[in-house]
Amino acid sequence: MANHRKCECCEAKPENFQKNSVEGIGVNYGLLGNNLRPPAQVINLLKSRNIQKIRIFDPNQDVLTALQGSDISVILGIRNEDLQSLASDPTFATNWVQNNVIPHASTVKFTYISAGNEVVPGPLANFVLGALQNLDSALKANNLNIPVSTTVSLQVLGTSFPPSNGAFSDSAVQFLQPIAQFLATKQYPLLANVYPYFAYSGNPAQIQLDYALLKGTGPIVSDGQFQYNNLFDAMVDSLYVALEKVGQPAVEVVVTETGWPSAGDVAATIDNAQTYANNLIAHVSSGQGTPRRPGKVLETYIFALFNENQKPAGVEENFGLFYPDMTEVYHVNLTP
Repeated sequence: MANHRKCECCEAKPENFQKNSVEGIGVNYGLLGNNLRPPAQVINLLKSRNIQKIRIFDPNQDVLTALQGSDISVILGIRNEDLQSLASDPTFATNWVQNNVIPHASTVKFTYISAGNEVVPGPLANFVLGALQNLDSALKANNLNIPVSTTVSLQVLGTSFPPSNGAFSDSAVQFLQPIAQFLATKQYPLLANVYPYFAYSGNPAQIQLDYALLKGTGPIVSDGQFQYNNLFDAMVDSLYVALEKVGQPAVEVVVTETGWPSAGDVAATIDNAQTYANNLIAHVSSGQGTPRRPGKVLETYIFALFNENQKPAGVEENFGLFYPDMTEVYHVNLTP
């Protein structure tokens, strides 16, 4: 979700932490709190918990400096308000790369750069493709091979159930068709925020809680030859089908946000949040993929590292794995 911004329980010996990170799992590190610890302390927390992949929402220089030499890989976000300048002015894109990427490129592992978060469809959607093109050119001019993409919510889908009906909405397809073509040409992924929690909370009469929490042990939804025992896979596959329908079946999906809140709503409990996070990690790290994309790890980032008190009151400020003082909201262990 636009500002929404969670983990397997088993004991591991501390000396194994760096060797045994869970493949494919990262965490979103948001900064919308006035009581968060300094970035250097947060990076030490990440290392102590064996979190080796994070996503940040803008090029915060204190965070990027703290990440130097950490071996933690980063999805770097671009502020939505910079998209128009990036799209219309190649020099702005060059300067953005010079200021935010080059000073850190030798000591920070940049996985992707996301031009915008959940701006398609909307008033900024028209600038995404140009921003991607100018950023890609600026990076290449500096011999930096960092994929660029944009992050969408699943509200870009006009239909999503069953997954075989997945299709972009009329308001989104005009932007996503050329974006997907660009991504396919470059072999870059589409970044997507996937929240079974919001699907469930918006329709609890029709969606089983166990299906949303990845607790299903057998097929719950049948879709032709494909069987689904959890909503997460169904949501991701509906996006893959939508990409197929705009002629881009080769574009991969990276799940940049998913999580479950621990307070603020009847289904938002610590127990449900912990269940979702642990089941998600077990599922992703198993490498089984989704029914339509089996046998490959689906890179996934849990939302979020901290409860952030400057987000809207309610569930929005209760997505964290940790409280702002870095104590656990619930236990997750990112060591297989």
